[in-house]
Formats: sequence, C-alpha cells, structure tokens
Amino acid sequence: MTHENFEEALSLERFGRYLAWAAGERGRAIELYSLNTCLSESLYTPLQTLEVALRNRIHTVLADAKGEEWFKDETIILGPYQPGQVADAVAELEGAKKPVTAGRVVAALTFSFWTTMFNKDYEVLWQQTLHLIADPSAPKGLKRKSFSGALTPIRILRNRIAHHEPILGWNLPKHHAQIIELIAWLSPPAAHWCRENDRFPQVYPTEGITLAQAVVSESDG
Repeated sequence: MTHENFEEALSLERFGRYLAWAAGERGRAIELYSLNTCLSESLYTPLQTLEVALRNRIHTVLADAKGEEWFKDETIILGPYQPGQVADAVAELEGAKKPVTAGRVVAALTFSFWTTMFNKDYEVLWQQTLHLIADPSAPKGLKRKSFSGALTPIRILRNRIAHHEPILGWNLPKHHAQIIELIAWLSPPAAHWCRENDRFPQVYPTEGITLAQAVVSESDG
C-alpha cells in the first residue's frame, strides 16, 4: 500500500494532523497514526474500568440512601441534561423490549451523566451522601473537586478516543495515572485487576512522543 492510498483511505483532512506533527514526512506520519491507534486501544481497559466502577459506586451509595430508582428523583438529578439522559435510557430499553430495571437504566447511562454528578450543583449531595463512594482506603478528606478536576479532562479524552480523534498531543501519562488513581479511590480490587490487564505502560514509548512544533497541541497540558 502506498502512502497516497493510505491518505485517501483516511481523508487528507484527518491525516493532515499527523503530517503536520511529522513535519510533512509521510512515513513518520503513518507511524504516528499507528501509535495513536495503539495508545487509544491501550487506554480502553482503564477507561472502561473507571466508568464501570464509578457508576456502580454512585448507584450503590445513592440506592442505599434514596432507593433503587434515585435517578428519577428530581431533587437529586439537578443537571440540565441529565433528566433527558435518563428518559433516553428508559426509552432505549423499552424500544428493545427489555425490562426497565434500575440496573439496566444505570448501565445505559452515559459517562457524561456520571461525571456531571461532580459538578458544583451537586456539592450538597456530595456532602450528604455522595462522598461515600470513596473506599475506606482512599485518602482522607477527598472533596467533590478531587473527582471533578480529573474527570472532566478524562471524559474529553475518552470522547476523543471514541470518535477516533488524535490524542498524541495530550499528556497521556498524566491522565493515565489519574485514571488509575480514581479507580483505586473507588475500588481497590478493580484497580488491582486494571493494573494486571493494563497495556498502556508497555505501549507508551519510553522516550516519550516528539511532535513537530508546527502544530499547536489540543491537550490540556
């Protein structure tokens, strides 16, 4: 396969980012594209583990305090988009003719739904109940912002990976470490499993990633 064939398959607009990062050298651009793909794949395991651990801990804590269908309580769900996300999850289950159980609704809700639970609107809920999501082994004094500060960029990174966008300009080792740390706060057993199955440390180049300065990074630092 020629470089031209590869560029045509990807579209010049998409491949152009990699060409710029490679200072116009097509062979290097393809290497960077391949590395981006491998890194995206390697981050799937920690991201999946975080998402599942986060939603399960939130559901467990709020179900104990407010009942299994806490997500229907308008005094709990305060975000402008979250009630619609719950309605969409219920409609999806009904459309598939599946029983609308609390567990199925929780599993159908998006990562953005769960990360929104750490916005400032939920400070009171955090102080009353939500702080209990942290495992007893987690550092003492964790605040809502301890979660929201890391979860916001992680959500953006996750969405970039899901949409096959470039992530090489991001500080991936930093965000990977934050993902593992968050999992450990929520569930030490899940963190242990994740570390055993996590390929990111092996995939990320030990020498780091060098990109041409012609491209302004889209990372958050």
